Amino acid sequence: MIGQNITRLRKAKGMTLTELAEQANISKSNLSNIERGINENPSIKVLEKLAEVLETDLIALLGIQSESGRTDGQENLLDRIRELNVSEEDLKEYEKVLEFIIWQKKKDGLKGGMTG
Repeated sequence: MIGQNITRLRKAKGMTLTELAEQANISKSNLSNIERGINENPSIKVLEKLAEVLETDLIALLGIQSESGRTDGQENLLDRIRELNVSEEDLKEYEKVLEFIIWQKKKDGLKGGMTG
């Protein structure tokens, strides 16, 4: 899924595999393996580099769709974040980690549902 998203975004930008790899400062073989689904668990740093070059965010890169509306739990979390005076910069860093965890769980859930 992530490989397909990267390929789609790369082609939409009119970039070759080589161009994206060079601009993201990762090896062409690593990028190729990610796009083909051979490397299903790229590091968050690699994903951040790719997202930056593709001028997108991790949510789009990982194919995470946001849900509309907030639950009480989400409102409570937002209130707690406000109480702790978490800076916007800190929150952006935490968000990257949370996005990666969500993506990892979705990927693991898909693997768990597969039969051999």
